[in-house]
Amino acid sequence: MTTIAGIKVLIVDDLPENLLALSKIIEQDDRIIYQARSGVAALALLLEHEFALAILDVMMPGMDGFELAELMRGTERTRAIPIVFVSAAGKELNHAFKGYETGAVDFLYKPLDIAAVQSKVNVFVAMRRQQDEMTRQVDALEKSQRELLAMKEELRYSLQLRDDFMSMVAHELRTPLNTLLLESQLRGMQLDRGNADAFAPAQLRRMVARDGRQIKSMIRLIDDMVDVSRIRSGKLSIRATEVDLSVLLQQVVSDLEPQADIAGSCITLLATDGICGSWDDFRVEQIIINLLTNALRYGARKPVEVSLATDSGHAIVTVRDHGGGIALEDQQRIFAPFERVGTNTVREGLGLGLYIARQLAEAHGGTLEVASVEGDGALFALSLPMPATGA
Repeated sequence: MTTIAGIKVLIVDDLPENLLALSKIIEQDDRIIYQARSGVAALALLLEHEFALAILDVMMPGMDGFELAELMRGTERTRAIPIVFVSAAGKELNHAFKGYETGAVDFLYKPLDIAAVQSKVNVFVAMRRQQDEMTRQVDALEKSQRELLAMKEELRYSLQLRDDFMSMVAHELRTPLNTLLLESQLRGMQLDRGNADAFAPAQLRRMVARDGRQIKSMIRLIDDMVDVSRIRSGKLSIRATEVDLSVLLQQVVSDLEPQADIAGSCITLLATDGICGSWDDFRVEQIIINLLTNALRYGARKPVEVSLATDSGHAIVTVRDHGGGIALEDQQRIFAPFERVGTNTVREGLGLGLYIARQLAEAHGGTLEVASVEGDGALFALSLPMPATGA
């Protein structure tokens, strides 16, 4: 059930019996009647509340009704409030003429015609309610316009993101595909020329290794896009098993040693043994690989250090490089999808690795944070909750 807000009406008279009588005449459930016995008291109420109508007695000691009306018309807050004067004086005194001069909308004489008073007040209350409704509708329209503008901007950003994303995907896929195409054409030429020496075991091994690297690059790109789709649709699943994190780290570091050699770097591992927990080993490995791949890419061919320890019931994995570091204003942006922090020598990838890594960490109930000073490398810290002791 909708509750109608009370419309406020002010009545001013120095005689309490007149205030009581007028209140009884105009009171209804949809309005709130405020009473004042002097012009000063009325002004205090006018500055505190918004009134649909002010009914003023003309003859009052101190400040009379005309003086109060002039003050109301001279103040921005009260200027638009309709004023109805009430007077017990005879019509021959021309009070009505003076009342209209001060901006009154009506002038009533005592004794009051009850039906006429009620009708007039009802009109002004209805007008105020319509005004309030129009204001509400205008506010709602302005809010809708702001929301539409925000949606338009969001759509524009999404379209721009889509275009940038497609451009990056095309670029990232074109490089390995072009390499594979070139290799295929060269092999075809060798076969056409009958050059069997080009396919000696040593040569074949190099070809296979190059092909494998390019294919893995494309698979990794596709896997990242699939993971982003799963994350955004809420379909990313975590399959927890008992994992020895130190053993997992040793395996990952070993697997990435060839990539470190190609990058002119090396990876050192300092891990406390026997740190175990219930995690998805595939997803945790994915996080570590993303962090190490970034460290090798941006580490300026300097050593990368990995450490494992525990703190306050969490396993803490840190990956530190000694590259150019990350500016403070970029340190949260890099965890957004498709965001990359390029350098003069590095500008590759879709900008999905850190986004996926943080989402996977949070899916485990953990966190992934970065600390960095420009020119002094970056340290990424992965925190994963461990089972409570004795659980």
